[in-house]
Amino acid sequence: MNTEITHEFDPVLTTVLANRFDGIVREMSNTLLRAARSAVIANARDFSCAIVTGDDRLLAAAEGAPVHIFGAHLQSASMNKLHDDISEGDAFLHNDPYMGNTHAADHAILVPVFVDGEHMFTACAKAHQADTGNSIPTTYYAAARDVYQEGTLIFPCVRIQRDYKSIDDIVRMCRKRIRVPDQWYGDFLASIGAARIAERRIKELCAKYRKETVKAFIENWFDYSERRLRQTISQMPTIEVVNENAHDPMEPFLPDGIPIKVRLKVEPAKGRVEIDLRDNIDCVDCGLNESEACAINNAVTGFFNCVDPDIPHNAGAFRCIDVLLRDNCVVGRVLFPHSCSMATTNVADRLINTVQGAIAGVSDGMGLAEGGNAIGAGFSVVSGVDHRHGGAPYVNQLMCTSNGGPASPQADGWVTYAVPVAAGLLYRDSIELDEIKHPMLFRSLKLVPGSGGAGRFRGGPASEIVFGPRRDPMTVIIPSDGQINPARGVRGGHDGILAANFRTDRDGNEVKLPNVCELLLHEGELLRGIDAGGGGYGPPLERDPARVLKDVLEKWETVDRARNIYGVVFGEAPDRMLVVDHEATASLRAQMGGRS
Repeated sequence: MNTEITHEFDPVLTTVLANRFDGIVREMSNTLLRAARSAVIANARDFSCAIVTGDDRLLAAAEGAPVHIFGAHLQSASMNKLHDDISEGDAFLHNDPYMGNTHAADHAILVPVFVDGEHMFTACAKAHQADTGNSIPTTYYAAARDVYQEGTLIFPCVRIQRDYKSIDDIVRMCRKRIRVPDQWYGDFLASIGAARIAERRIKELCAKYRKETVKAFIENWFDYSERRLRQTISQMPTIEVVNENAHDPMEPFLPDGIPIKVRLKVEPAKGRVEIDLRDNIDCVDCGLNESEACAINNAVTGFFNCVDPDIPHNAGAFRCIDVLLRDNCVVGRVLFPHSCSMATTNVADRLINTVQGAIAGVSDGMGLAEGGNAIGAGFSVVSGVDHRHGGAPYVNQLMCTSNGGPASPQADGWVTYAVPVAAGLLYRDSIELDEIKHPMLFRSLKLVPGSGGAGRFRGGPASEIVFGPRRDPMTVIIPSDGQINPARGVRGGHDGILAANFRTDRDGNEVKLPNVCELLLHEGELLRGIDAGGGGYGPPLERDPARVLKDVLEKWETVDRARNIYGVVFGEAPDRMLVVDHEATASLRAQMGGRS
């Protein structure tokens, strides 16, 4: 390999180094996944790793969740602003949503990486915690009037290690306040380990390729990424469109819900995109406000979802996108002490949907439908005591089910979507591991037939889950959206089904729950949750009948919906298998309106 110092663009060397940095991020991720203790990290993979340059530009994120990593540069900027004595061996704990973090439940470990005495990179390992000391046992506190009622421990980029040794004062603070201190400490060590792995590998890379070569690569990689996105934008039509959406009302603290408006402008000649979020309501007195990091990363995610996925997602590409925010805005720059406990979901999911739906409204073949966005029973936070371990406390964020993914102009929605902010990058919990880790029992987990929005391409189906405690009472906290306003279809596609949660008592009586609730389940009681289906893309009567047949055979669709919505008529083959009756289908579709 030629390692001569050069500022010329070498496509081979650029490709090699880009993949080396992505490989380092993947090694960080594998370290965190394998070493963490909490189920939300080690089971569901609710974490992300990234590498940022020393001057605060996102360089590499590999498979990090967009909601985590697109704002990583804001956190490293806080570190550089607050500390003028950063040195090798330092590490910082940052979960302050008013200074660049997403929300307080995301603990980020930042490690400055020095090469020949120069701070060239920052390794970022961010992980969603099972408990952060909130006033109630959850990391998602939708009803919190402000950060004081939220009650979480907030660390505004605090030094947690000096000369590679942990600062015990900070560790003791966390262990004293967090309900599951040993679990938190295990996750903390896993995050430190992930960041230190990156530090070691980056130093090895720079030693091999030489510091100046790596510096040249960084600029070349950013310039290449910018060119790729500008080229893509130049092929888009001129767009200036407003799209609106709304988060569900939540009684009693949010009776009108949260209207969301996105003004999108695409200027192909300039190769630029503008996403204006300023025309939205002020911050609300609950935990649904977006932090600055989340407002930016979710707006950008909605756009990236609709363009070539091979375009690198880094600071170079970000040069082409302007996200306009204002202070004290529910989808802008949150003002202290407004709570943004739930900034990484709910309104965040709606924001992604609104951006990609705006693009779909411009032309057939562009954009996406809306993805299901319910944080229902299968995503609830469960807590209690475990009789199997002497009454030890437990707290965990479940990731057991999956909303339906949005349909695209080319494909059906994903089954393993989770929520828009995750977009399939989170893992679904292993039911068996959850039952081993916590004293709970799952009765069923299945897809719901006919739950995805119909369309030329259909939305992903919703899931249904049923679970309850094994013996001792279990607290369940649910802050769900998607029970009133569905994930919408686009360009004639239908909406996905609404989410719903139900409580079943010991006698089998079932009661529907409000979208935000905290309940105590006793032995013999069950919680049943249905997620939201994804929206469809294009008219259902344009769907290939062979696809409809497959959907019915896979039990993703029903025979009745196939006929009444898709206009597909089935016959029976000699082996008694269903087949499409093409003549009857053509006749029925003509009666139903053909391709209108």
